[in-house]
Amino acid sequence: MLRVLVSVALAIVSLQAAAQPPDPTREFVETSLIEDGKAVQLELLVRRPDGPGPFPTVVFNHGSTGRGDSPELFRRSWWSPAASAYFVERGWMVVFPQRRGRGASDGRYDEGFETDRSRYACLPSLSLPGVERAIEDLDAVMSHLRSRRDVLQSRILLAGQSRGGILSIAYAGERPEAVVGVVNFVGGWMGDRCPNAVTINAGTFRRGGKFPRATLWLYGDQDPYYSLSHSRDNFGAFVAAGGKGQFQSYWVPGQNSGHALIAHPRLWTDDLTRYLMSIQ
Repeated sequence: MLRVLVSVALAIVSLQAAAQPPDPTREFVETSLIEDGKAVQLELLVRRPDGPGPFPTVVFNHGSTGRGDSPELFRRSWWSPAASAYFVERGWMVVFPQRRGRGASDGRYDEGFETDRSRYACLPSLSLPGVERAIEDLDAVMSHLRSRRDVLQSRILLAGQSRGGILSIAYAGERPEAVVGVVNFVGGWMGDRCPNAVTINAGTFRRGGKFPRATLWLYGDQDPYYSLSHSRDNFGAFVAAGGKGQFQSYWVPGQNSGHALIAHPRLWTDDLTRYLMSIQ
């Protein structure tokens, strides 16, 4: 009986391990960005499907670190096991770039802080330059991807979580020929408790209105950073600026857990699959 129980336990552990997607490959790319007189390298975390490629490729942009008041979080490289598993299973390569000062990337993390760097700034004059800096980093990543033989150049998709979501929408508006679509997971730049959140968020989303193709916006109820009403207003501002897309919302299990939507693929898989089919 003991042998049977041990065998069952080992089988369960093996199945659980098999269900976990493998860690991505870490790459470092040279860029034209210069800080302190030195060229900046950016870290990419990459997961590939089987086969030689070239692959349709999704560039998946990370978010912030909460309130920006924990510098130890800046150096944690971010990727989404759920999102990477979804895309790789469907033949997409997934690239998670780490912007300057994040993860193992060179440079200073400087995406809109108070002057004393104690936390993210709510004042638009301090916050919005961080968007410009993030766009510069994404420009460097896209330039690198255009040189790669494993990237199917006609099928590059942008996606992002939180700040990465709003960055992806704004970038597509500024570089409308660069990508075939955008998927925005719970996007926003400053939480809606910031008195200037409407100015910062809606204004940045409006920049995406120049993108001529459809986008997909995925949001969770009970998001402690971006309420559904605030996010729907942001979507309205985007549409009023000429943007096209669909806004989907979900109830995410747990209390105040809407911002963790990306970790619950059973909620968004069908909607995302329909979107990918629509942009083929």
